[in-house]
Amino acid sequence: MSNILGFPRIGKNRELKKQLESFWSGKCSEQELESLAKDLRKKAWEIQKPLDYVCTNDFSFYDNVLDLAFMLNAKPHRFKDLEGLEGYFAMARGHKKGVACEMTKWLNTNYHFVVPELSIDDNYCANAERIQAQYNEAKNLGYKPKIQLIGLFTFFGLSKIIKGDPKEVFKKLKSAYLDLIDAIVALDKEVVVEFSEPIFVRGFDEKILNLQCVYDRNLIECIYNEISKKGIKAIVSTFFEHSNELTEILLQTNIYGIGLDFLYGEQNKQSLEKIGKSDKVLYAGVIDGRNIWVADLESKLEILNAISAFVPKDRIVVSSSCSLLHVPFSKEGEDKMDSQILSWLSFAEEKVREICVLENVFRGQIDDVTQEFLQTNKQIIKNRKNSDKTNNAQVRQRAEQTTQTQRSLPFSERIKIQRVRFNFPNLPTTTIGSFPQTPQLRALRLSYKKGEIDKSKYEEGIKEYIRDCVRFQEEIGIDVLVHGEPERNDMVEYFGEQLEGFVFSQNAWVQSYGSRCVKPPIIFGDIAREKPMTLEWSKFAQSLTKKIMKGMLTGPVTILNWSFVRDDLPRSAVCKQIALCIADEIDDLQKGGIQIIQVDEAAFKEGYPLRQENIRDYESWALEAFKISTAIAEPQTQIHTHMCYSEFNDIIQTIEALDADVISIETARSGNRLLKVFKEVGYTHEVGPGVYDIHSPRIPSVEEIEAQIHALLEVLPSEQLWINPDCGLKTRKWEEVKPSLKNIVEAVKKVREKAR
Repeated sequence: MSNILGFPRIGKNRELKKQLESFWSGKCSEQELESLAKDLRKKAWEIQKPLDYVCTNDFSFYDNVLDLAFMLNAKPHRFKDLEGLEGYFAMARGHKKGVACEMTKWLNTNYHFVVPELSIDDNYCANAERIQAQYNEAKNLGYKPKIQLIGLFTFFGLSKIIKGDPKEVFKKLKSAYLDLIDAIVALDKEVVVEFSEPIFVRGFDEKILNLQCVYDRNLIECIYNEISKKGIKAIVSTFFEHSNELTEILLQTNIYGIGLDFLYGEQNKQSLEKIGKSDKVLYAGVIDGRNIWVADLESKLEILNAISAFVPKDRIVVSSSCSLLHVPFSKEGEDKMDSQILSWLSFAEEKVREICVLENVFRGQIDDVTQEFLQTNKQIIKNRKNSDKTNNAQVRQRAEQTTQTQRSLPFSERIKIQRVRFNFPNLPTTTIGSFPQTPQLRALRLSYKKGEIDKSKYEEGIKEYIRDCVRFQEEIGIDVLVHGEPERNDMVEYFGEQLEGFVFSQNAWVQSYGSRCVKPPIIFGDIAREKPMTLEWSKFAQSLTKKIMKGMLTGPVTILNWSFVRDDLPRSAVCKQIALCIADEIDDLQKGGIQIIQVDEAAFKEGYPLRQENIRDYESWALEAFKISTAIAEPQTQIHTHMCYSEFNDIIQTIEALDADVISIETARSGNRLLKVFKEVGYTHEVGPGVYDIHSPRIPSVEEIEAQIHALLEVLPSEQLWINPDCGLKTRKWEEVKPSLKNIVEAVKKVREKAR
């Protein structure tokens, strides 16, 4: 018995991304989009054919949380009269009728979901047409379908309550959710549904959004009993950590099976004795759905055998630890990577094969093909362990000996020096760093990469783009400029390409949200910096203007969290190696005349453990890494940082401890709500709350931005505030960016004038 919790949907060559963007620009029809989606599902199911079931309803045009919200008619009031894909994409991307819903990270991954907005005034109702269509589509092609569905508690817990008593909102939502189950039951005699309830790994943590009011043993038991009673063959799966408290409750229900992650939630082993005494089938997550290393099948077999000491073998299903959505599609076509390192990797297609082989070995069904696979696997694991490519003694020695983690002066003294040096007006304006990556710019980089143009022609093209960026920013009056990052394909990949210990794929893309895909660097060995990575471009940009030009770096924690990280060293040790490289870069920049340096930690929050008891350890080494990287900065060098999609209530003390002079945060979709947290704790450093939602094609008006700024000023004084977009602008188009930034500058001028 074998299982996965979902498969990548973007296609082997990002076909979905390209078609979505074509649809949004009006270049393809809805029918063409649906046709491509159908083809992608068919190809994914063919790969999954050796498993017990193929996954349906894991496919999405944007994300599965948004899908479920739309199925339950959980649409914000501003979009209530929008139907079909227009309404669906309005929630994700915004519309002339209003701003998009908030977007945040899926638990502690780099995958994003659109946050549903729930209200007591909403009339929820079920529409299972897409679930039904995909189920029948798979069945008609001869596959055995299993429906992947986000659990009610996870959906509700991650939603935003706009209005009403959460208990009453939950009751209304529950009714529609159970109606959705009724529609699913009608599909077949015994439909298999795997409910994803990752929020259960949080235990009974008081900080879980919305759930304090509905999260009790009886309610969870009642709802899953009711679902089972309807005729659903229900599997409830948790992942990314252990869920022992909630596992105990689920074992009292009438569900068919329970899925547990035994890699990132090793403590799930504590539940094995109780599972063994129950009648539940255990879906044992032993193949890593979040990382890309070849599974050590011998060690995985040991885990399964240890499990079988408590749970009978005929009630154990070999499974991925989570959905394979988080890893690339296939290794096929990766012919430029070092062949030895490539042999160490396993993507979604390969992981399906690993699961099937492991299942055969676990059952004692070892034919010649399986035996050969096992021998090859054993040799790969041995080669990786003994390879001299993974160990640099000099790097490890430096990391062990490094102790400097504090700036030479506290912020209260630094800020006096910096304000004299820069003399910015109140509410200084800047951007987060990147400007639009135009088709021409991408074509230039590709031509250089292919050898079609020489280095001088490539660099002149980059310089011309930087000149245009500087000219535009000066024309509209932005206070602190950026060079636009035209030389960078990705904020992590760019640095990884210049550091030892990293390797890059040709096509190992994973979905971040909607059509946004990223190709994470792969950290296989110890990390070192041979030479400056950004200095020459920063100095060139600064030479074009008398205004301050920010140097732009990606922080060590974000580089770590947005990479596929080696699993043979602690993540903390890898992060410290990266931090030392960033420290060297900061020192080169400040010595080269760059006075403001931004060290982006966009992914700092997403690395947080999901269990409260593990947070302190993560904060300790993540903070240390950031502070190692910035401790080298002189008092007069202003350090900025940026964080994405974060609820800051629970980490505000940690943000203070980062000791960055300025932090920019994403707030455009949430007004001044996030900023209030900074006021409540008496935050003294400077803050740049985003006033322009860069994840939407909408162009905010001057009046809209001005109103946002006044809302911010209700929370913090103007001398503590910077005004900037939510995030980098690389994914937007110039025709959106230029008027939006002009409107920001104009709005700030109006606010300054009124304050005189």
